[in-house]
Amino acid sequence: MEINGAVILDTFAEAFPVWISRVIITAATREWAHKAAAVATGFATSKIGCPCEAGIEGYLTCDETPDGRIGVSILICSEKKTIKTHVASRIAQCVLPAPTAAAFDGFPDAESRFFLRMHFFGDRYEEQCTVNGRRCWKIPVMEGDYVGEERYGTVKGVAGGNFLVMGKDQRSALAGAEAAADAVAGLKGVISGFAGGVVASGSKVGCKNYQFPMPASTNHAYCPTLKGKIPDSKVPDGVRSVYEIVMNGVDEGSVRNAMKTGIEAATATGMTMYIGAANFEGKLGQYRFYLHDLFR
Repeated sequence: MEINGAVILDTFAEAFPVWISRVIITAATREWAHKAAAVATGFATSKIGCPCEAGIEGYLTCDETPDGRIGVSILICSEKKTIKTHVASRIAQCVLPAPTAAAFDGFPDAESRFFLRMHFFGDRYEEQCTVNGRRCWKIPVMEGDYVGEERYGTVKGVAGGNFLVMGKDQRSALAGAEAAADAVAGLKGVISGFAGGVVASGSKVGCKNYQFPMPASTNHAYCPTLKGKIPDSKVPDGVRSVYEIVMNGVDEGSVRNAMKTGIEAATATGMTMYIGAANFEGKLGQYRFYLHDLFR
């Protein structure tokens, strides 16, 4: 199969279940909302070494936020038993201190919900309030009052949807990957937490060549510099650089749509030779996203 002259390999991306909370961050300006969202989603690229996975989902107009101010939507992804901790810590340490920022629940209809104890920061000077019918806390801070919602929802989502962009050299492959990441950015229900949405160092489960345990190591089969040196290289002839686009979504449909959209954008550059996907022979997760099926 070919799309825009690029070969779509007959393979699949392997993904796994995750729990996701959406936090709506508002502020007096778009710049401050973005700054709060950026720090709240920091150090959250992969559960391999980060406490959770998180990213900016998109930007919201004043008509789309609970308090009528401009906002940014972020997704925080984790195991169900730890999702509350990660949401609480990122709001407390990143949103509450940000000038003019406020935080609200982005999944108000979710069946699974939890309380945050943010109001304790008020040292008994806090007050309950409502914002557009939502139960919130007003906490006195040095700039005035911080306002934040007290309950947040969480839904079961999908983590690890991915595809590989392969080119004849680094410049070509990166151009395709950048186009793909730009196309995925802002799609509702999807995030890619890596820098610029692009991964230069794809990983595999575990480590084969050292005696001490490692949760992950370089995905050697897709390293072009190892082609000809290892027996299990999966790098096609002529490919000298490979980048991975990894995404989490609120459901399978969101991930599938993001993969298709990103692949179309990458191949439209005319600089992508092949599109592949990372999988671990079904050992990592229960979800399968077959590349050919995306275009049937």
